[in-house]
This record gives sequence, C-alpha cells and structure tokens, in this order.
Amino acid sequence: MATVLAVAALAGGVALVVVGAEVFAEHLEAASRRLGVSAFALALLLAGAEPEELATTVTASLRKVPAIAFGDVIGANIAMCLVALPVGALVAPLPFGHRVRWYALLALPLGVVAAIVMWNGHVGRLAGALLVALYVAYVAAIWLRERQPPALGEVAELAGGDAGDDEEVPRSRRVGRELALVLAGVAALAIGSIVLVQATRSISGVESTQTNLSLTLVGFATTLELVVLAWSSARRGVTEAVVAAVVGSFAYNATMSLGAAALARPLSISAADLLHGPAVVMLAALAAVIAIAVPRRRLGRAGGVALLASYPVFVLYIALR
Repeated sequence: MATVLAVAALAGGVALVVVGAEVFAEHLEAASRRLGVSAFALALLLAGAEPEELATTVTASLRKVPAIAFGDVIGANIAMCLVALPVGALVAPLPFGHRVRWYALLALPLGVVAAIVMWNGHVGRLAGALLVALYVAYVAAIWLRERQPPALGEVAELAGGDAGDDEEVPRSRRVGRELALVLAGVAALAIGSIVLVQATRSISGVESTQTNLSLTLVGFATTLELVVLAWSSARRGVTEAVVAAVVGSFAYNATMSLGAAALARPLSISAADLLHGPAVVMLAALAAVIAIAVPRRRLGRAGGVALLASYPVFVLYIALR
C-alpha cells in the first residue's frame, strides 16, 4: 500500500511540475510586457529557462537526496536528445541551421565539463559556482553573437505569443492577473518538485535505486514539457528558435540546474560509478544528434527514428546493470 501511494504521489508530482511549467510559460510574455521588462529576464529571475529541472534538482539537494539531482540532470538531457527532438522530427523535419548548430556545439563542451565535475560523485559549492558561471558565459556568448536574448527551454514558447492579445485591457488590471498566474506556475513547480522528490525517496531509500529511478523515470518526467514543445512546434511548421531552445536546454541542465543544486547544498553520493555510464551516454546522445542533423542541416524522420529507438536501450541498460 505504501508503494502504491508513493507511485500515486510521484504521478501527482509530475503533473504539478508539468502544469506549473505550462502556466509559467503561457503567461510570462504578457506579464513581462506589462511590467516593462524582457520575458527572458523575468524567466531567469523567477524560475530559470528550464524551471522543471531547476526546481527538481534544487529540491533534491535541499532534501538531502543528491542521487535524484544527479540522475535528473543526466536523465533529462538524455531524454531531450533521444525523445524530445526525435518526437518532433517524426512529425516534420526539424531545421538545424546556423543558430541551432551554434547552440549545440557550445552545449557539448559544457556537458563534458559537467561530466568531469560530477565524475567522482561529489559537486561542492565552488564547482557549483563554476557551472553557474559557465551558464552565464554561454548566455552572454549567444546574446553577443545574435544581439538578442537566447531562446532556451520555456522561453522559446514566448515567440509564438500574439503581441496584440489583451492590448485593450488596462495595463494596471492585467499585469496583476498575468503576474499572479506566472507566480502560481512557479508555486506549482515548487510544490510538484517537492512531491516528486519525496515520492521517489519513499519508493526506495537505497541510493542506487534512487539514482536509477532519476536517470529514467524522473528525468523523462521533467522533460515532458520539452517533448510536448517539440511535437506541437513541429505540427505548427517548426521554428528554428524552438529547436535551438530544446538543444540549448541541454547546456542549461548541465550547468545551471546542477550548479544551483550544488550551491544550495553540496552534492555527494557514495556510488559514483553509477553515474559514469549514463554521463557518457548523455554526451554521446548530443554528439549523435549533431552528427546526424548538422551535415544535412535538419533532423529528418529517419534520424528521429534512430535516436528514439536508442532510448529504450538506455532504459534497459539502467534496469539491468
């Protein structure tokens, strides 16, 4: 009975995280316009470009379950490359133009740094600060090159918003409603991440099991928003900014999500070897996306099928090891 309740709580936590991220992204642009700040700045101020991952890793750190933080960062990045992008490519070819290549090629070395930092199963506050600084440098490099804020994670959804919506509604009245909805989304993320982490810990108190659950179940769950984003964008004709956002989220997780968790509380697990294989798979997954998509400047259905077929193999590897 306890296990059944824990699984139900896990599902509830996932639902809260996904709904919270959707509400956050849906109303962020309107709130930022009426506050007179950029949506990108407001996103980073309130919840980050990838709020599901940030909320989950920081919560796991504060609740002294570092295995979940490590597993979620690696598992989500693998799901991003082997599920989110391929699902979009199955609907319509995804463009991999100059912008996406730039995001991906910068993200790969950041993933290497993250893998090196977490290799021994310990990430202290100094290493966490380094990872956060690398994320800031990543954003700055893209911003300087493109002369506009980068599209990352939930921020990409803002590009599809209609700037003319609600213009006739008084600013003073609408800003309160939109900002309240954005904050409600952040609150749902926070509550959902706590439930998600606690449910995972309730299912098993064994560190190795928590790591494996996070690499697969939790990592996939917190990536659902990007899977939906890639799929829905492909149905609407796909914009390169959205593809860049999914690829750029890899860098966000490897640096900001992991670094912020370590700053909140140093991360340390005893069985560091459990991270070695998955960390290599994480890097190989992004490298495979680059190798398949960059030469043809798009990720087509054949490439999407090959990548998507690799994800069950990864899950099986985690289950059997």
